[in-house]
Amino acid sequence: MPSMKKSLLDVLFMSEKRKQVLLLLQDSPKGMEEILKSLDTSRQALLPQIRILEEHHLVDHHRDNYELTVIGKLIVNEMKPFVDTLETIDSHISYLGTHDIDFIPSHILKRIKDIKGCEVIEPSLVNIYEINMDFVEMSKESSSLFFIFTFMHPAFPTIMEQFIRNNINVSMVVSKEMLKKITEEWQDEFYRFVSSGKVKFYLCQKDIRLLSLSLSDDCFVLRLFSKDNEFSNRQLFCCNPEAYQWSKDLFEYYLKDSILVTMLSSRP
Repeated sequence: MPSMKKSLLDVLFMSEKRKQVLLLLQDSPKGMEEILKSLDTSRQALLPQIRILEEHHLVDHHRDNYELTVIGKLIVNEMKPFVDTLETIDSHISYLGTHDIDFIPSHILKRIKDIKGCEVIEPSLVNIYEINMDFVEMSKESSSLFFIFTFMHPAFPTIMEQFIRNNINVSMVVSKEMLKKITEEWQDEFYRFVSSGKVKFYLCQKDIRLLSLSLSDDCFVLRLFSKDNEFSNRQLFCCNPEAYQWSKDLFEYYLKDSILVTMLSSRP
């Protein structure tokens, strides 16, 4: 008697092994030995799951080689981004679930899977307002740096001087309140930075609803407000290419609605 067909949702998500086989075959056909090695399982455990995939016309096999059918490819191409999104949110739920992400534009938010490999850093309460010095040290080797700030650390002028000495181009998007603070409290430094030709300040015309975003050539650090709009000491840190592009697109989202600040227009 033939086995009763499962719904495709059950086939895809009720077995981790079936899901892994489908994702493994997405790029190319695989031999049984390669599949067993990749999934770290036995032939006895895997064959019943592959049989279910074949019964539902998702996988074909020729001798000992397995590949996705046309239907299998269609489904897996849609399934992969969804699985990646779920795994990303699942791995960072304690951060994303407690911090404000409502402001992130939809075209960037729907690519949240790109930050899958990021690390959540939680400095001690003693260092809650401290700069991420690991990022600062890495930045000294960069050709360009990009920042969005709604708060400014007292060490900002000293660190900016280091970037200028290292011949690094710096682009900084700030709010109206932040620009006022910089030009009033660090007036001499501000004009020195701008006149160096290495630092550009941009006044954002939209509300900036994040604490800070810092990008070097390869990595970024993102600080979000907590959901109750309070300062949070937790930071998202990442250096993989997909996550970096995600952060760069977020920076560009604010930059496109910002105005370059010149010494002339900013002088009191």
